[in-house]
Amino acid sequence: MTVKERFKGVIEVFKKYHPDASTELAYGSPYELLVAVILSAQCTDVRINKVTPALFQRYPSVQDLAAANVDEVFSFIKSVSYPNNKAKHLVGMAKMLVADFNNLVPSDIDELQKLPGVGRKTANVIASVVFNKPAMAVDTHVFRVSRRLGLASVRAKTPLMVERQLMKYIPKDDLAKAHHWLILHGRYVCKARKPQCKDCRLAAYCKYFDQNS
Repeated sequence: MTVKERFKGVIEVFKKYHPDASTELAYGSPYELLVAVILSAQCTDVRINKVTPALFQRYPSVQDLAAANVDEVFSFIKSVSYPNNKAKHLVGMAKMLVADFNNLVPSDIDELQKLPGVGRKTANVIASVVFNKPAMAVDTHVFRVSRRLGLASVRAKTPLMVERQLMKYIPKDDLAKAHHWLILHGRYVCKARKPQCKDCRLAAYCKYFDQNS
């Protein structure tokens, strides 16, 4: 099976069974999604969705968060991973949006990465989900699933290397949805410790399955 055939088969399966895949983070604006994605680093979406309603009620706008006290923000997010750093990042991010971006979340990936707490993965999520740009965010699920399936080479040792390989073969129109396909597949089927290969619709296209069946 060629790489192109593998990508084609995987994408066809996802389109058939998960045509409406989207983020599981709850948000109502670009600002809210940016906050949620920053908080979600090394933490589950389920946990973040429990925390953000009260946080957004207290700080409904970028300006409100920019004027916030870091310790108070911490009190809302203390149950997530690394709450001290994330509280500082959130306030710093909001201050920069107010000072440098006219209170608006930028669409450019390089501009987004200037914000405190925003790395390439988070920037790609915002560009893709909010602005429908052809970007591919590579988190731990995307990294693992891509390499197991054979969409990315095992020699792709970094998220950026995986990102480049995926973007080379996934059609631009499918990139935004492909991010969610791979995340959700990794979260519920191709799990880190116990991949559910017997129940996987992608088995016919999967290098890992082929090597371990």
